[in-house]
Amino acid sequence: MANIFTRTANGVMDWVNERAPGMMPAYRKHMTEYYAPKNFNLWYYFGSLALLVLVNQIVTGIFLTMHFKPSAAEAFSSVEYIMRDVEWGWLIRYMHSTGASMFFIVVYLHMFRGLMYGSYQKPRELVWILGMLIYLVLMAEAFMGYVLPWGQMSFWGAKVIISLFGAIPVIGNGLVEWIMGDYLPGDATLNRFFALHVIALPLVLLLLVVLHLGALHEVGSNNPDGVDVKKGPKGNRWDANKPKDAIPFHPYYTVKDLVGVGFFLILAAFVIFFAPAFGGWFLEHDNFTEANRLVTPAHIKPVWYYTPYYAMLRVIPDKLGGVIVMFSAIAILFAVPWLDRSKVKSYRYRGLLSWGLLLAFAASFIWLGKIGAGPGTDPVETQVGRVLTFYYFAFFITMPLWTKLDKTKPVPERVTMHD
Repeated sequence: MANIFTRTANGVMDWVNERAPGMMPAYRKHMTEYYAPKNFNLWYYFGSLALLVLVNQIVTGIFLTMHFKPSAAEAFSSVEYIMRDVEWGWLIRYMHSTGASMFFIVVYLHMFRGLMYGSYQKPRELVWILGMLIYLVLMAEAFMGYVLPWGQMSFWGAKVIISLFGAIPVIGNGLVEWIMGDYLPGDATLNRFFALHVIALPLVLLLLVVLHLGALHEVGSNNPDGVDVKKGPKGNRWDANKPKDAIPFHPYYTVKDLVGVGFFLILAAFVIFFAPAFGGWFLEHDNFTEANRLVTPAHIKPVWYYTPYYAMLRVIPDKLGGVIVMFSAIAILFAVPWLDRSKVKSYRYRGLLSWGLLLAFAASFIWLGKIGAGPGTDPVETQVGRVLTFYYFAFFITMPLWTKLDKTKPVPERVTMHD
């Protein structure tokens, strides 16, 4: 039986190779013949998990579009119909809404790993830039999807965020009306957001993911030591021309990633089945009420993954200044490869100064998220938010200085296996 299966599989592969001879070399280049450093640790799960969540969002999104109606009169009731009357519709909807938050969790951890191990340094600047473009498109994609259920927070969140463009001199008000398609969010807003969320932005996102992976495989993956395996000693028992400190991505890392996928799916299942709203962090309580333009929620706030930037916007007294600060906080991330002047890639071989500043940066970002999720009425909290915002920018602006001043440890010539 096994021989029959093997012959059939080989026959199918031969048939495909004759008609598409470029597929197998591409598969070998990016899978079986792509050599990755052998010392990947827990932090290297999050890239594959981001790809997993992307597939989940696309598949569940397709099923949701079959029943969703993008109009102000029917959007909320169509979501209720999916939840109550469509077979397993509640599960698909919760998989999609939980998947959005899970996406940002793994992406933020993936970005932090890049900062910690210097994965943005030469020759991987383009990999980082493409990754940041993915992050930017993902934020736009999530915002437009957030508006579609047409609950109270969807409507008022859309109004507040889109109205920020009104701070732009001269063209601001016209730009707000152009984005909304009306003076307030309505049918035109829902229709264009639905088209962008379902078709345009996913296509851009998929293209950027392919380019991100392609750029990564051209220069090779970084590792916790920041040592380029292509420059290390050559030769092993399989092939003397391959890096000694690297192993084929498939089957070694594909099998290893399955362990992370299994653990991740168990955690996601607990959230989906037992706490899909996650205490109002993943699904706001106000969004279970249909949008009403005559009733303003007591506290308008975005989803948790926007709250650090929303806090920066809110603690700046001037509206235009707040908008500039908010968008600058994202834009400055693109410059990281050129701001870091350290000769050592990985923080594993940097001093206490770098570690302290990086951990303080992570703590300030989380704290800003907490402030942005709050009501914003506490003056002490506002002052703290301003200090944290200042530190956020100071971390990057002064990076050329403290990365040069910090003491570094000797970097090994070959990758090490310690944690």
